[in-house]
Amino acid sequence: MINPTFRPAVPDDASMCIAIRGLTRENAFSEEDLRALGITAQSWSAGIQDGSSPGFVACLDGRMIGYCFGDRDTGEITVLALLPAYEGRGIGRTLLGLMIEDFKRKGFKRLFLACASDPDVRSYGFYRRLGWTATGEQDAYGDDILELSIEQ
Repeated sequence: MINPTFRPAVPDDASMCIAIRGLTRENAFSEEDLRALGITAQSWSAGIQDGSSPGFVACLDGRMIGYCFGDRDTGEITVLALLPAYEGRGIGRTLLGLMIEDFKRKGFKRLFLACASDPDVRSYGFYRRLGWTATGEQDAYGDDILELSIEQ
């Protein structure tokens, strides 16, 4: 039984977030891949610092094992990432729940995210089991746009 701790992200977490993103089992993005999208440790850190990219991290024995971030202005869940060894233990669900509650406190009534359109990818079923529904839209990468209505 593991007992991770959860806390709001701080700017110094950005470098480890970049590293973990490249280690995920599905949909991994290396540091170079992220840089090509304009995402660097510096830009990620700045988003945490100015509050435009709030997030939560999960830690075990002082080491980050996963995280979830969103976009403060739009209510988009921009990323949920977890090291493969910790999948299936409710950690991702808890991180997502923390982000949803944060956005709920900020007054959002609808959240959205982009998710793999392939039913064989874990995230496809993960979000749908948690109540996220397809909007019928897709992003530029062919991912489904899912939404979640949240009550105040």
